[in-house]
Amino acid sequence: MVLLFTHKGDVHPSNVLDILEGWGVSMFRVNTEALISDYDFSWWSTDEGCDFFIENRVSKLRIYGSQITAIWDRRYAVPSELRSETGNEAVDDYKLEEAKAFLDFLRYYLKDIYSIGSIVNDTIAESKLLQMTVARRLGMRVPNTCVSNLKDELCGKLYGKEHLCLKPLSGGNVVDRDNNKEYSLYTQRIQHSTLCQVVPEVFAETANCVQEYIAKKYELRVTVCCEDVITCRIHSQHLPDDRGKVDWREGYDCGLGVEVIDTPDQIRDFCLHFLRALNINFGCFDFIVTDEDKIIFLECNPNGQWMWIEEMAKVDISTVIAKNLVRYENVDI
Repeated sequence: MVLLFTHKGDVHPSNVLDILEGWGVSMFRVNTEALISDYDFSWWSTDEGCDFFIENRVSKLRIYGSQITAIWDRRYAVPSELRSETGNEAVDDYKLEEAKAFLDFLRYYLKDIYSIGSIVNDTIAESKLLQMTVARRLGMRVPNTCVSNLKDELCGKLYGKEHLCLKPLSGGNVVDRDNNKEYSLYTQRIQHSTLCQVVPEVFAETANCVQEYIAKKYELRVTVCCEDVITCRIHSQHLPDDRGKVDWREGYDCGLGVEVIDTPDQIRDFCLHFLRALNINFGCFDFIVTDEDKIIFLECNPNGQWMWIEEMAKVDISTVIAKNLVRYENVDI
């Protein structure tokens, strides 16, 4: 049986679940924000050994740890739902903190079971600093980059680069709680001279990630699951206006062109070695290709989104993931 950790809003597992059911494989889904409200669970250590179960309170479906053949650690959400609130905020927060601790400890406990997505290694692999270091070590070109809260460092380390990119280190989302709105921060292009005119105090309050801007002919999104590599060309530079040409995510609604292509050997070898170096089984890679056909590594999302690729490029990533989730089951697929 496959154990899935995700949240209620995650639609990515739906197709994979249907495929697994067609193969006669069960998948137990835990929406982690609802661990307390929607599930009963127990873990134990006795003279007979250690095990646990989680049971869905509605369906009564139960999974035991000893039944698990693979884990899909898809999209973790912090437990946030209670069966009933006490009215005492401190008490309710404590109950959720204890639930989070159990969930984290359980996922660590399961770390040696084959998994797509990893509580242990995904967090480490998300480090953009580590990613660029590994990419350079593997012989892949990356943009010159500086992360600092010092203006002189940012301007000095990238001296001689006419255009720069400002990009977030984290997910890049800003939540306006007062107005219940969420904003996405996209990569922005800026002239080096403009950046250096900004007063130092603006940089001092946070970590600022600045890269050289490299003009591109097109971009590549490479989705890798174990040994399976799917490469798509993104025609961001063919968009009708500037929106999406710097950061293709802004071009979703502007006719962004995406097509599946054969994976170049250089990219396939790099991606597989990169995942092995970071000890993970899944990653969504972003590259740019210059007018001179040079390949530049930008980043890897260790548990990145892929359904948009499946829908826009008509490529069956769901079956690829399902196939890899059942590699240790006796299944005729």
